[in-house]
Amino acid sequence: MVSGGKVGGRIRPSADVWFVYLARCNDGTLYCGVARDVAERIAKHDAGKGARYTRGRGPLTVQAIRKCRSYGEALRLEFAVKRLPRDAKEALVDTRRFRALQRSVVAATVARGSAQQRKPVE
Repeated sequence: MVSGGKVGGRIRPSADVWFVYLARCNDGTLYCGVARDVAERIAKHDAGKGARYTRGRGPLTVQAIRKCRSYGEALRLEFAVKRLPRDAKEALVDTRRFRALQRSVVAATVARGSAQQRKPVE
């Protein structure tokens, strides 16, 4: 199995690694998505084959990328980003803030999982 990583400035896909990315559309808006291969996904957006939101708003430029351990973690992070107001999304372009949001989403998931494990069986 090939491990994920950066090769020649391109994020290389891996079977068990997912990425959440923030891309700036040509009209200045930010789009958040999930992909295994971010470069391939951006190319699809630019070709008009990606999400409906990005059609006609290209070309897109990647602003920030976060690596996730699973598809579920990536979806939870994407959902958390999409719930944020515009100014908070703009702040995520600073990757330290994006990392902090990811940590809080993962911590909330772990806390929710451990709380479910402590429930008494009836």
